Amino acid sequence: MSHKEERATWFEGQGLWQHIPEADWRDWTWQLKNRITTVAQIERLMTLTPDEKAGCLFASHKLALAITPHFFNLIDRNDPNCPIRRQVIPRSDESIVSEEERLDSLGEDEHSPVPGLVHRYPDRVLFLVTDRCASYCRYCTRSRLVSNAQDYNFHPEYEQALRYIEAHPEVRDVLLSGGDPLLLSDKKIDHLLGRLRAIKHVEFIRIGTRIPVFLPQRITPELCEVFKKHGPIWMSLHINHPREITAELREACERLSFAGVPLGNQSVLLRGVNDEVEVMKTLVHRLLQMRVRPYYLYQMDLITGGAHFKADVRKGLEIIEALRGHTTGYAVPQYVIDAPGGGGKVPVNPDYVEEITDDEVVFRNFEGRRFRYPLKSTPVKEKTGQVLPAEIHP
Repeated sequence: MSHKEERATWFEGQGLWQHIPEADWRDWTWQLKNRITTVAQIERLMTLTPDEKAGCLFASHKLALAITPHFFNLIDRNDPNCPIRRQVIPRSDESIVSEEERLDSLGEDEHSPVPGLVHRYPDRVLFLVTDRCASYCRYCTRSRLVSNAQDYNFHPEYEQALRYIEAHPEVRDVLLSGGDPLLLSDKKIDHLLGRLRAIKHVEFIRIGTRIPVFLPQRITPELCEVFKKHGPIWMSLHINHPREITAELREACERLSFAGVPLGNQSVLLRGVNDEVEVMKTLVHRLLQMRVRPYYLYQMDLITGGAHFKADVRKGLEIIEALRGHTTGYAVPQYVIDAPGGGGKVPVNPDYVEEITDDEVVFRNFEGRRFRYPLKSTPVKEKTGQVLPAEIHP
């Protein structure tokens, strides 16, 4: 992506839906009611490749097809390799299951003490409050339960989950996820946040959501008032490519920020979508421009039928190394692998440390220059003028 493209005006407008009254377009319930959910609807709007058509027909067995009009507008309908298109339009590869892939790739079910609650880390829980999303990402970690295409029959038990949190004082951090929590009504979100705020040992409440990307119209002044009432509510967005950052998303992020909601972003490294240095650099720069801190870059989880999205870990390391020292530190996310089977998030970093002894650490910087950091203090006689070299020269 060129510098000119990086500075391009962010997409705005109704695109294929120019004939729709603006009041309807800006109504998030209209967006949901008019999602594209069938092959016939897609084919009225664009030409599918045979691979995509086969994937759409298989979707009802794995993860439902659904795309909001807002997000569909971002698809390049003439390019089968469009990074937006790849994320939401199924392909036949979804029917291919590799040996190492699992339905529950992160072992969430075995760490679930009550339905809809995952307690994997000592001081925090994941609270799954719905199985629905505005649009469905084809690489979804929870494709086993989201949309119920696989007859998982997930039904959140709010009261059981809340009672569990109340009974476990070690839980200081609650992450609301799903599905997407922001598909709940304002009233239900208000109720859940109020119940959590009433638990004295809960210090930190977070929401994981892709709604501002798929459905920015959902971030209404009324919803922001709910967040103000119970704040601070921290929010992790999920944005993978700079083309997802629209004028509407930028406005939604501003409303959230002004409501006192700290914003971070979690991207998934996806082959053919964002596994290039310049794409990721453009993304993190645009995120900062709209008050969103790049937080995590995930290696994709080993979900069934997801191998066609799996990028090389070395490419992820290359991206992080190309960011560190070459742009502001705020723009550099932490690259992590969520350990298969439930081991939790493990940081994966470029190898800057070359040697550690009892006396010193030898490391390289972003330019490849080598330095030493002494671990022991050696007294120097006064007024000798002696200076210990920090950089190591060949």
